[in-house]
Amino acid sequence: MKKIEAVIRHFKLEDVKNALSEQGIAGMTITEVRGFGRQKGHTETYRGTEYAVDFVPKVKLEVAVSSDQAQSVIDTIIKTAQTGQIGDGKIFVSELTDSIRIRTGETGDEAV
Repeated sequence: MKKIEAVIRHFKLEDVKNALSEQGIAGMTITEVRGFGRQKGHTETYRGTEYAVDFVPKVKLEVAVSSDQAQSVIDTIIKTAQTGQIGDGKIFVSELTDSIRIRTGETGDEAV
């Protein structure tokens, strides 16, 4: 099993969610996050005063999938979330040793 974490732009969330749902992904966790990468934030102007926005708002999407679905999910996220501009985000893939559905006690791929 794999855990896929994708940090993406807010306005791409609905497109990514719909694309993954069409692929049969049944569940995901969404968290609003703030951070920066190579762009180191940006500057904005408000009422004539320029100020720095060090932490850019993003959305973190987390999906647990079987190992054979992982590459397909990654490709879908890249295709759907990509704008070609700096700040499109990152995808992190981790190995999951186990998962347990609390309600039924199912473990492994059945719990996902």
